[in-house]
Amino acid sequence: MLKLIKNAHVFAPDNLGIQHLLIGGGKILWMGADLPALEKTVLAETYDAQGLVLMPGLIDGHAHITGGGGESGYASRVPAVGLSRFTQSGVTTVVGLLGTDDTTRDTKSLLAEVRALRAQGMHALCYTGGYHIPPTTFTGCVRSDIVNLEPVIGVGEIAICDHRSSQPTLQEILRLASDAHVAGMMTGKAGILHIHLGDGESGLQLVRDALSNSELPARVFHPTHINRRKALFIEACELAKLGCSVDITAFPVADGEDAWCAADAWENYHASGAPADKLTISSDGGGCLPEFDADGQIVHMDIGDPCSLFDSIKDLLQRGISLEKILPAYTSNVARLLRLSSKGHIAHNVDADLVLMDKEHQIHSVMCQGNWHRKYHQQIITGSFENS
Repeated sequence: MLKLIKNAHVFAPDNLGIQHLLIGGGKILWMGADLPALEKTVLAETYDAQGLVLMPGLIDGHAHITGGGGESGYASRVPAVGLSRFTQSGVTTVVGLLGTDDTTRDTKSLLAEVRALRAQGMHALCYTGGYHIPPTTFTGCVRSDIVNLEPVIGVGEIAICDHRSSQPTLQEILRLASDAHVAGMMTGKAGILHIHLGDGESGLQLVRDALSNSELPARVFHPTHINRRKALFIEACELAKLGCSVDITAFPVADGEDAWCAADAWENYHASGAPADKLTISSDGGGCLPEFDADGQIVHMDIGDPCSLFDSIKDLLQRGISLEKILPAYTSNVARLLRLSSKGHIAHNVDADLVLMDKEHQIHSVMCQGNWHRKYHQQIITGSFENS
């Protein structure tokens, strides 16, 4: 059945005012300021948004969909993230990856989880590899994985400046970036090297060296967790001015910590003069958020949550920042970097991935690929085994 959404205040991300949308076949078939005159024989489910904000579904470009952790023994392995953890948080597209544990978890298990999320109605993609070099792959080769496995769009999260990394050399980073870039050219996929940044003093030096010592485009390099140290954040803003997209993680930050929360980082990034279209924000959902002592032992561990994305949007709205300025880092910028032309914005013939927000800045309803997953603050679709 077609779905007619009436009287929605659309941020596409641009502010389009009150619009009406006709949804069918998982797509936005029509959008306009005047209600369409549908034939009486056309069956359409009508949803009156009554002026609520309608925005594109969020694209979470960094989540541990199979679970993360494992740095404090086998019992510290985080379980897989259920479907509704994403959709109730406004996430309609997720990119899964592996981190520290790319040994007991691998690209095969990651692909299986991607397909499970797809079978349950949301869009999912993934990277091949993990923290370490040589990277774990499905076919034995990063380039081959990207070219031959449809859900695989790049390689990552390769760790640098971190005691958990494989201490990669410049030549190793260049080889991975080259494989991703060429595979992206061959397939039209993102073809990026998604880079985990640790707390090490070397920071982004390897990325700067890679740009200086190769012909690779800056867009190939996509460092994440840039807000984990304030000095690292300054480096990342300068890197964005060279053409790299950089990724803020929406993790919790304690008072006095040498880090920026996502909202602070968003504001400081824009104040730095770095290009607005080079900023993305992700949740690290399902990932381990550890605190280590001087010997590399975990003294505290938290877990990333997909809801942190929308929580950071609410934080920015409460600071008086307009939604049309906030949204690109969560939607259209991510879609552009990942080459997802039907995601991240609201327009004719794009995917019907939509989020309705109420006047209290709470998620009211969520649509994935034309189907309601959440409606009137109630979760309609949950993942397999979530209620068991």
